[in-house]
Amino acid sequence: MDQTAVEAFGSYLRSQRKLAQLTLRELSDLANVSNPYLSQLERGLHQPSVRVVKSLARALNLSAETLLAQVAGIDAVNGKGPEAASDTEATIRADANLSDQQKAALLEVYRSMRGSS
Repeated sequence: MDQTAVEAFGSYLRSQRKLAQLTLRELSDLANVSNPYLSQLERGLHQPSVRVVKSLARALNLSAETLLAQVAGIDAVNGKGPEAASDTEATIRADANLSDQQKAALLEVYRSMRGSS
């Protein structure tokens, strides 16, 4: 994995943590990962193991597949690179409380407001 993908994952992880309104320490406790290691992940200094990704996904209420796709640098829904999906779109797709129809409707509205339909 190249450094750009590691940094992109770190940025995605940080945004997901902030969306969940968790501090670094709270997420590290929930995911059973050390606070310094989590900080290094967010800064793009390390590539996480599958075990850590699964633990982070559980703590953030995301699917492990979504987080693994971010680690791999792909868009799990469209198979495109990370630049293809905004954090907002990824968050909508990852929300387990929404049905597929609700996700599609929200994405359509969001894209229309951005002018990228």
